[in-house]
Amino acid sequence: MFKKLSYWFKVKRIGPDIPLTHLLLHSKRLGTWLCRKKFAKFGHNSAMRPGSYAICCDHISIGNDVVIRPGTMLFGSGHGDKSINITIEDLVLIGSGVHIYTANHEFSDPLQPIFSQGHQAPQPVNVCKGAWIGANAIILPGVTVGQNSVIGAGSVVTKDVPPFSVVAGQPAKIIKQLK
Repeated sequence: MFKKLSYWFKVKRIGPDIPLTHLLLHSKRLGTWLCRKKFAKFGHNSAMRPGSYAICCDHISIGNDVVIRPGTMLFGSGHGDKSINITIEDLVLIGSGVHIYTANHEFSDPLQPIFSQGHQAPQPVNVCKGAWIGANAIILPGVTVGQNSVIGAGSVVTKDVPPFSVVAGQPAKIIKQLK
């Protein structure tokens, strides 16, 4: 049992699949302590709700006043160097079930099973100050979500989102400019 508890503290991951981390997120004080210990940065007054996941936490930076809702998956990548590959700036709202990915499987050789081809190099994802990501949106590697932009619920974001824009759809397209 001690070995398992030790692993749960050391692993660079938070979520229901690591029961101790999931339990600690139910307490604001202990959840904040856990997140500050695991993430590269975890800002003031930010909250990661129980039921959310973060993988490779040491590659993820969370700003001030950020809310990460249940079911969200932040998938930082441990492949490649040790740099931050998910940056979420201040005052960002992240709805339930949002997925953010920084890497993908390699699939360049059609004669090889994708399983055997490894991973592509991580591409950073940046969510700029004041953005709102609607429930169940998916943000793919290499995307920057501009300041005060809105990602519609269920959208798949494959390209950068300009500041002060509303995007929606699969793939997400600009549907409105905020002025």
